[in-house]
Amino acid sequence: MSKRKIALVGVGKIAVDQHIPALAASPDWELAAAVSRNNTVDGVPNYTDMSEMLAAHPEIDTVSLCMPPVPRFSYAREALLAGRHVMLEKPPGATLSEVHALEALATEKGLSLYASWHSRQAAFVQAAKAWLKDKTLTRFTVTWKESVRKWHPGQDWVFEPGGMGIFDPGINALSIVTEILPDPIHLREATLYVPANCQTPIATEMAFTHPNGAACSASMEWDHDGEDIWDIEAETEQGVLKLEKGGGAMLIDGVAQDGSHGGLDGEYPSLYAEMARLVATGARDVDLSPMRHVSDAMTLGRRESRPAFNW
Repeated sequence: MSKRKIALVGVGKIAVDQHIPALAASPDWELAAAVSRNNTVDGVPNYTDMSEMLAAHPEIDTVSLCMPPVPRFSYAREALLAGRHVMLEKPPGATLSEVHALEALATEKGLSLYASWHSRQAAFVQAAKAWLKDKTLTRFTVTWKESVRKWHPGQDWVFEPGGMGIFDPGINALSIVTEILPDPIHLREATLYVPANCQTPIATEMAFTHPNGAACSASMEWDHDGEDIWDIEAETEQGVLKLEKGGGAMLIDGVAQDGSHGGLDGEYPSLYAEMARLVATGARDVDLSPMRHVSDAMTLGRRESRPAFNW
């Protein structure tokens, strides 16, 4: 069976590190064009203008958008109006409203739209979800700490309006939380730590309300020295589950679990396999539950100042 042709729009670090290798190895997709103002992809036609690419390649029926969230809506809308299916890197947009608008347009046009959450594809996320399904939760904690200098070197847009700051990586944790918890939680309070020269927070402390009274919290830091900490721990009446390494490892009562391999390596291949399924079946997947927590934090959170951030 021939592969479907896809265009990649936004050729930055995440595209180079994850999207391009995943597409190169995909049995479903052929990377047939790229659009970027600053970079190119070897072996395919490259454009700086998406309108030009869409006009030149009617055979490309799907577009994967990897640019920062603020400009993404206009690109996604243009692609949908041109009759192309659209895959959105996380977070799917700068606001909830614009993603709802894209979903409505995709539905009207009969096209697939995928708000992808790569951390949900980590090796042990589904195993954690299955283990928690029949457990009585008493405490749930997220600890998500990494360095913005490592993962977004010099990318000032992350600290501008729409850049989301700590929630750029933190939404990965929230995507796992909203996938594995049997009962939905909602934000009760938050503190947002905002550097003096930034518009978005670099750290946050969050507390959530659980329907059965479990104590749920998250601690996130983007100015962290040392190894990345991507941990989620669930204490239940039947035992303690811990996801480490962003869902790449799982422990039950302190014992490392076997049965899933690859850590985080399979995240983006799994996303593109799911996008192929959505396009083949004419379906859409636009789950915005992780982004709702971010929106709630930005609305409800109490701001505290930090010294100016320097790269």
